[in-house]
Amino acid sequence: MIELYYDFHIHSCLSPCGDEDMTPKNIAGMMALAGYEVIAVSDHNSVKNCEGIAQAAGREGILVVPAMELCTREEVHVLCLLPDIDAANEFEQYVYTTLPNMKNRVDIFGKQTYMDGDDKIIGEEERLLISAADIGIYDVYDLVKSYGGTALPAHMDRQSFSLISNLGFYDSLMQFPVIELTADCDSAVFREMHNIEVPHIANSDAHNLEQIPDPMRKIRLEDISAKGVIHALEESKNNPEILSP
Repeated sequence: MIELYYDFHIHSCLSPCGDEDMTPKNIAGMMALAGYEVIAVSDHNSVKNCEGIAQAAGREGILVVPAMELCTREEVHVLCLLPDIDAANEFEQYVYTTLPNMKNRVDIFGKQTYMDGDDKIIGEEERLLISAADIGIYDVYDLVKSYGGTALPAHMDRQSFSLISNLGFYDSLMQFPVIELTADCDSAVFREMHNIEVPHIANSDAHNLEQIPDPMRKIRLEDISAKGVIHALEESKNNPEILSP
């Protein structure tokens, strides 16, 4: 197996809460400088910057997994990782059909800009991306799996937009193979407290360049590809050593 430093939860300038400096080139350059080897930009309810990130990060020798941070009907954030851009775009098209038709207020929420790999602006998303999609938490995993991807509940230990804060419990019937915790969470205590047996990963959830930390955790892959990452996350439930502590 090959070990790579990872971060699968980064927000670009497409997310209304993301800094305008979080452009594809800036993210790719900062992640390369820090020493990351595989990343995912997971913007709220959209994948429109995934292709630009893949172009920019590819020039830096970084593997990119297309991703989205979906906001479910229960307002729980879930990381959705897809095998390729085509699958990600198809997934996004479906998610858009479940979002409320609410226009973004730039003066309140900020811009939602998407770019190519050279930071050339392609457009701005007009629909507000931080709304809750009409997709239930028990349906997310099977839905993302149907597009060849995998899904995991985001920042489970946080006090907002997390599975525990919004629902108060974790249920194995949700089928998630992995959960995400923040880097400073005592994972053993948290998982025992909430009766969670699946392994965890920790990402930065960076919304600006200053929030990108030095890499600390690795994922072990048999195949260096987005599909290889998805396969490793799926298999980590049976082999926790795939993920470094």
